Amino acid sequence: MTITVWHLSTCSTCSRILKELGLSDSNATLKDIKTDPVTKEELESMKANVGSYKALINGRSMQFRTMDKKARDLGEDEAKELLLSHYAFLKRPVIKIDDTYFVGNSKKIVAAAKSKLNHD
Repeated sequence: MTITVWHLSTCSTCSRILKELGLSDSNATLKDIKTDPVTKEELESMKANVGSYKALINGRSMQFRTMDKKARDLGEDEAKELLLSHYAFLKRPVIKIDDTYFVGNSKKIVAAAKSKLNHD
């Protein structure tokens, strides 16, 4: 099983989820998006799996809230540019287990990731 997690090391929610899932440097590749930004290739892979760039946008980030837009009003090209321009626009954590991505911190998403980890 190959596991990669894009997270923010200073985010208490990301830390809690990593702990809950039992993920650490010893069993997963942990990528702090502030010091190791998402690459175009990684972003393309995420988008191919989740269906759109907009699904990867963190509409609650301070960066996003200072804009004069809502996440639903973004076009795909605009969402892609935002995601590549600043780490705060990425909904987090993004957990990749083999070829499956789990995006965000909702209970449903975390439960699905936990299920995938426990059943493979």
